[in-house]
Amino acid sequence: MIACADAWRGDGEVLASPMGAVPSIGARLARLTFAPDLLLTDGEALIVGPDGTPEGWLPYRQHLSMVTGGRRHVMMGASQLDRFGNQNISCIGDWHRPDRQLLGARGAPVNTLNNPVSYWVPKHSRRVFVERVDMICGVGYDSAAAAGPSARRHHGLRRVVTDLAVLDFATPDHSMRLVSLHPGVTVERVRAATGFTLAVARDGVPATREPTAAELRLIREVIDPAGARNREVRV
Repeated sequence: MIACADAWRGDGEVLASPMGAVPSIGARLARLTFAPDLLLTDGEALIVGPDGTPEGWLPYRQHLSMVTGGRRHVMMGASQLDRFGNQNISCIGDWHRPDRQLLGARGAPVNTLNNPVSYWVPKHSRRVFVERVDMICGVGYDSAAAAGPSARRHHGLRRVVTDLAVLDFATPDHSMRLVSLHPGVTVERVRAATGFTLAVARDGVPATREPTAAELRLIREVIDPAGARNREVRV
C-alpha cells in the first residue's frame, strides 16, 4: 500500500483513479499525507475527500475532458504484462479462440494513451509477467512508439507495484526494471517469478520504503479498519 501511495507522489492536482482495494487505500493515504492536492472520486459523479465526504461535482462530460487530457493518474490491474508494459485483461490464448475469456479491453487503451498509468499486481508470477501478452489492452511503450506521435502525447507508464517489488520503465528502451524489493524479497526471487529478463542496477536494488507509524495508524484505524486490504494480499 505504501508503494501504491508513492506512485502518486509529486502528481499535484490530478484525478486519482485507483482500481482495487489496495490501490484505493494507497490513493487515500497519499491524499491524507504527502499529496493533499490529489483529487479522489466516488467512481460516479462526485469528487470526494478521503472519508467519502463530497467535495465537488464531476459530471460525465467533464470527467471525459480530464480523461483525454493527461490530468488523471490511473492504477489498473493486469492479467498479463510484458517487458514494455503492454497489458492484457481481455483473454488468454489466441484472440480468435481464447482459452480463457477475461474482462475485455474495457477502458485500458484510452487510459494508457491519455493518462499516466501505473499497475498493481497482487501476485507476482510468470503467468502475469510474460514475454508477450496474448492481447494488447493497455498500451506499452513499444506499441505507443509504433503508433506514432499522437499515441505518445499523454502516454506514460509510471510504476508497477506487486507483492514482491516495485518496477518501472526508466531504461533507455523503456523495458521494465526492478526499482525496489519489499522486505525479505531477493532479486533472485523476483527474477524467478518473471517471464522475461528484468533490468537490474549493477550497484544493487534498495528496499521498498516501509510505512511510518503514522501511516500504519491511518491505514489500520482510519482508511481500512475492516481490513479489506487482506483480501488482496495477506500478511
